[in-house]
Amino acid sequence: MPERASRRRARGAAATLAAAALAGSAALTGCTSDGAPAPRSAAGTRSPSPSPTPAWDASPASVAAVGDSITRGFDACSVLADCSEVSWATGTDDGVRSLAVRLLGVSKAASHSWNHAVSGARMAQLPEQMALAAKDRPELVTVMIGANDACRDSVRLMTPVADFRTSFEASMRQLRAAAPKSQVYVSSVPDLKRLWSTGRENPLGKQIWKLGICRSMLADADDMGATAVARRDAVRERVVAYNEVLRDVCARDERCRYDGGAVFDYRFTGAQLSEWDWFHPGRNGQARLAEIAYRTVTAAGPPA
Repeated sequence: MPERASRRRARGAAATLAAAALAGSAALTGCTSDGAPAPRSAAGTRSPSPSPTPAWDASPASVAAVGDSITRGFDACSVLADCSEVSWATGTDDGVRSLAVRLLGVSKAASHSWNHAVSGARMAQLPEQMALAAKDRPELVTVMIGANDACRDSVRLMTPVADFRTSFEASMRQLRAAAPKSQVYVSSVPDLKRLWSTGRENPLGKQIWKLGICRSMLADADDMGATAVARRDAVRERVVAYNEVLRDVCARDERCRYDGGAVFDYRFTGAQLSEWDWFHPGRNGQARLAEIAYRTVTAAGPPA
């Protein structure tokens, strides 16, 4: 009798060990009780479900703008001066109907939009502007910058593409540190060569260009020699590269929309350029920029 009891205890212990081994094997192979694989993290616990991509809000309730002279309305109202009331992003001019006015209405745009752009700014100055914009806690930040990085006294002085990328990435980090939920609309840099081609038809504009506006593109406006053509082509190629950076960096932020190159592709006419310098957008051109921005911000999805 004691011997039979001992054998029964041994058989019970063996069964228990076998069950434990099976359970351990299932855990190591990541299987559920029905044999289906179970999602596991590296630590052996179930992986959390991925967070859904936040939905784009096509009706943001506040707008902050950063950028350069275009967003300041430079030369749109008088020669060599800012005119922020006609800014495509935050202006109050009835003829322009800025993005802020289109989104918020006239009265709310006045109290819920801010323009931190600075004429002459290059991408290296954008992180500082982003820090100011983040303090406003805007639901949407507009970005239009890069023309001054290509508009230098010579092609040699244009901002290197790698530096342009580094500064834009730093700008986005600056915004996300203080305003993680703000949406961002990024405009492409305009086609400076096309602006030269249109503006050079105006004698007065070319006289203003001689004061030093965008010499890398506009110097010796009527020179069609090989050297001048190569210089203008180099500027255009750099703008194309800048736009690739804007597209790429924006695509890695789930709350950012790039315009798909819409501003670069837009064919400004003489009627849409400043009547003083025939290079910056005038009131009509600012209105076209507002239309492009509004179309991008309110679309069901980002541009293809």
